[in-house]
Amino acid sequence: MRCSEKQIERKLTLMAKSRGGIAPKFVSPSFAGMPDRLILMPGGMMAFAELKAPGMKPRALQAARHEMLRRLGFRVYVIDGIEQIGGILDELAG
Repeated sequence: MRCSEKQIERKLTLMAKSRGGIAPKFVSPSFAGMPDRLILMPGGMMAFAELKAPGMKPRALQAARHEMLRRLGFRVYVIDGIEQIGGILDELAG
């Protein structure tokens, strides 16, 4: 069964919480195209997450913002499946 973007987003928040972190919604009204969520984990580990329905890709403006954030040294993940979340959180845990 395919899951929706909303289901993926909910699973990310639950899995981050279960590992001692949080994944709050990131809202930037004056700077369009920013990722949907921050992932904040123990030990000061931080990343941005763009959530998409399975098989969907970021829009051009979103991709440009992701690249800008990466150039600044931040991790940016595009998540379009629940199965990706565990590996991303493992990566952030080091």
